Amino acid sequence: MNAGRTARDRARAELTQEIKDAARRQLAAEGAERLSLRAVSRELGMVSSALYRYFPSRDELLTALIIDAYDALGAEAEAAAKSETEPRAAWLAVCRAVRAWAIAHPQEYALIYGSPVSGYQAPQTTVQPASRVILTLFGILSQAQASGVLVPPDDAPEPKGLLAEQLQTLTEYAPGVPLKVLGRTAIAWTQLYGMISFELFGQLVGSMDPADEFFADATGQLATFLGLN
Repeated sequence: MNAGRTARDRARAELTQEIKDAARRQLAAEGAERLSLRAVSRELGMVSSALYRYFPSRDELLTALIIDAYDALGAEAEAAAKSETEPRAAWLAVCRAVRAWAIAHPQEYALIYGSPVSGYQAPQTTVQPASRVILTLFGILSQAQASGVLVPPDDAPEPKGLLAEQLQTLTEYAPGVPLKVLGRTAIAWTQLYGMISFELFGQLVGSMDPADEFFADATGQLATFLGLN
């Protein structure tokens, strides 16, 4: 009986993966706004009612795709961080890994960092997967702080007011890292995704395209901006 349940579980997992793969193909062809359970079921030769047993709504399928995308990106970032022993090198490796994943998976990147999907509200289950990259960067900074190689630049201002309160909530994820560095980390994090989005969505064409050297120089400057020398 256990073997029978295992076989059913395996069959369900395989079909769930087929459904998500078909949905990703639809994302690539039509975009997230036009994702349709009926279109996915037609591609797979399933009746809609059967598909609904796996994903009762479009939003639940979107959530599954979003979580998969965040987890895939997070895994790449974490592996990149572990591939280097020096904090600055680890920072640069994570930046390269995030960009490489985005270039290899543009539709999935657009799903999680592009325009919001009309009518969709991301549930709490997406928060932890979405945090994996920034938590990896915080880990690099904590390692740098602990090993004495994090040197906050002299011109880094001390956060005040609401910004200081907001950054204080992040200290549990980056033990020992000064608030002024956490403030700059938020800037560097958004700058990283801004550069990638500009490249991916064609905003660098005619100026910094191809962007390899620009990206390498910019992420190096961001590491220095944080105090990773």
